Amino acid sequence: MTSKYASGGPELVFEQYRVPTGDTGIELHVRNKRPASMTDFRADRTIVMIHGATFSSGSLYDVPFNGMSFLDYLAAAGYDVHALDVRGYGHSSRPPEMESPAGDSAPMVGTDTGVHDLGVVVDHVRSLRGLARVCVFGMSWGGTVAGAYTSRNEDKVEKLSLLAPQWLSDKPIPIDAGGPLSAYRLVPVREAKARWLSTAPEHGRATLVPDGWFEQWADFTLAEDPWSQGRTPDLIRASNGPIQDIRDYWRAGRQYYDPSDIRVPVLLVHGEWDIDVPIDLAQAFFLELRNAPYRKWVEIGEATHLVLLEKNRLLAYQAIRDFFDEEFVPEVSLQNR
Repeated sequence: MTSKYASGGPELVFEQYRVPTGDTGIELHVRNKRPASMTDFRADRTIVMIHGATFSSGSLYDVPFNGMSFLDYLAAAGYDVHALDVRGYGHSSRPPEMESPAGDSAPMVGTDTGVHDLGVVVDHVRSLRGLARVCVFGMSWGGTVAGAYTSRNEDKVEKLSLLAPQWLSDKPIPIDAGGPLSAYRLVPVREAKARWLSTAPEHGRATLVPDGWFEQWADFTLAEDPWSQGRTPDLIRASNGPIQDIRDYWRAGRQYYDPSDIRVPVLLVHGEWDIDVPIDLAQAFFLELRNAPYRKWVEIGEATHLVLLEKNRLLAYQAIRDFFDEEFVPEVSLQNR
């Protein structure tokens, strides 16, 4: 289908498709938006996006606040954007264990699975568009998945943009509430606003999320897990594999991957009020990116971990777009010309 971007914007194509994973019964759902006029596909104008540990790519990247989502914004800027749902999330297939009571199985869909699923979609997009490389974006747990994938597949990645990726922590990580972990957890979507606002200082809470945005986001997010509608209204399933990995890696002082193995340009975006990935963790991660050809850090003021859904979302959108837009030539290269 095609649609108009905001008021007077370019016409966009919106397609949804499914990609087999090679595992029986498991397919990945992908949202694709691009300009309707686009006929020439390039690595530097093609982006594959992956979500975090709780909400799907649709929930995080495609809710049209004021008529425009993050995917709309990037597509209108001339990008061919493919946002995938890892198995167990959004409209992708659920592993059989996630169709049974949560307590029947161990935590499902860990970071290994996320890296695999991201790789499946990257390869699909590369084949679909006839490209050797694509750009990659991920936030939170998805940033960990994207970073790990890039560290092992630099020949397939043009540029990497990360929003608040996980890193080693000697303090409790808010998403892990403690206690035994089952296959998945049920997330009370309509109750999320109080926790979300509590991560900002009191003086910033009233204006952090514009009027009506939370309700629009909650409705969209609940529709991303149709299974829950007749079983657990107002709750969605989120796999516990990423939380098990927090315990096995990030809180245990073990790196899941080595960021110094990333050898493509990197942008790190971070929100001033992010308590899920505090600024000291972001700085420690940034310093590990020492072998990237170049690296940039953009700090968004008055923003939490969910900056893409807040009043200052356009600052993050623009920083990410500008990074993918830029053609950076190191000064030493100019001197050698």
